[in-house]
Amino acid sequence: MKNLLKISIVVIVSTAIGFFSAISFSQIQIKTIKIDDKKTSEEQKAFLQDVISIVKKDYVEEKTDAQLAEAAANGLLSSLDPHSSYLNEDDLKEMQVQTKGEFGGLGVEITLEYSVVKVISAIEDTPAFEAGIKSGDYISKIEDKSTVGMSINDVVKQLRGKAGTKVTITILRKGEKEPLVKTIVRQIIKVKAVRSAQFGDIAYVKINSFSEQAYEGIVKEMKKMKSKMGDKPFKGLVLDLRNNPGGLLDQSIKISDLFLNKGQTIVSVGGRDKKTTKYYKDESDENLVPNIPIVVLVNEGSASASEIVAGALQDNNRAVVMGIKSFGKGSVQTVIPLDKNNGALRLTTALYYTPSGKSIQAHGIDPNVVVIDAKIEKSKDLRDSEADLKGHIEVQIQSAIEESKKNQMKDDNLELYDKDYQLARAIDLLRGIDVYRSVTKSK
Repeated sequence: MKNLLKISIVVIVSTAIGFFSAISFSQIQIKTIKIDDKKTSEEQKAFLQDVISIVKKDYVEEKTDAQLAEAAANGLLSSLDPHSSYLNEDDLKEMQVQTKGEFGGLGVEITLEYSVVKVISAIEDTPAFEAGIKSGDYISKIEDKSTVGMSINDVVKQLRGKAGTKVTITILRKGEKEPLVKTIVRQIIKVKAVRSAQFGDIAYVKINSFSEQAYEGIVKEMKKMKSKMGDKPFKGLVLDLRNNPGGLLDQSIKISDLFLNKGQTIVSVGGRDKKTTKYYKDESDENLVPNIPIVVLVNEGSASASEIVAGALQDNNRAVVMGIKSFGKGSVQTVIPLDKNNGALRLTTALYYTPSGKSIQAHGIDPNVVVIDAKIEKSKDLRDSEADLKGHIEVQIQSAIEESKKNQMKDDNLELYDKDYQLARAIDLLRGIDVYRSVTKSK
């Protein structure tokens, strides 16, 4: 029996778009192949064989049986949805490398939208991220070659190359009147699944991807921060899932398990037969950061496994989701190995549903608090209105006031507001919750 590897497929690469076709109609010779839905299965097979035979005999370039068979498989699967495809042996090996968190390329997650390649997100600290590639971008060309209508696998192959070599891509971006041309240097991408930081008594954990290292990474980072805090407890946790394209289903379930109580639903997976819907539930009580408030940050680059975690914590009232609506990639791809080393099929077999029963696919996760990315600039004039009346306060006192103001602004998180507005808002919310708790307890 074949092993079915159920994962949320992550293709971390770069891609492109643009399509031009010229046909000389006077040169066309029409051969008719009639399609009839009422034909038997054997007749339909004969129809497909007829198509392949004509292509093999009359196509302008000679094609082998192997090439035609692989093209037929690719065409069939890619016509179903953007995430189904045929994986030859090389593609299958590459996918396995990607799920381990190390691969070559640019570091951008893509999908297909109406035969056009769309960026889900550029992974942080990768060449694509540094080049300013954004969620929602459409990559129209690679080295002046259009990619409209191409499969994701073909686009990936064009973008791959030796580390240190350059590739030029053309970006179409909403709000930009002209295409953006970017030359990016390829690198071996080593994605650190998890990183952390502390903002006073607020813990911060950023999950870059749900690779095999994600669960162990978040446990390790939290333990490290707890040891620094000693006996002093955290007042809140920011779980940052922005620009996280997803990854392995089992990692999203294990990470959700860290924050929920035993028996709570994390996600359900339903396919064609609704009777076979599978429910994934928390297997143990929360033990990582019990009883402290959590804010989950999401944006349009949060997809797949990220949306599972955000939806699980939101629907179980364990966290406030903040940011903007997530991408909406909620389908399950099953990798089905084929016999005789013929690669595998990556087939969409089910959809993800949040604990409340909402489909993630094409809908995404709506934040509880909508916060768009922004930047607040501090006023250079730090003086009080009284200080504006020169001569009323001595120079030394005025200097002390300004210094005090600078320190206060730093304490009030204004420096972070300038660097990461959404994160600053999340930290302020957690501190506000802590103040509310202390005030209500004292009454």
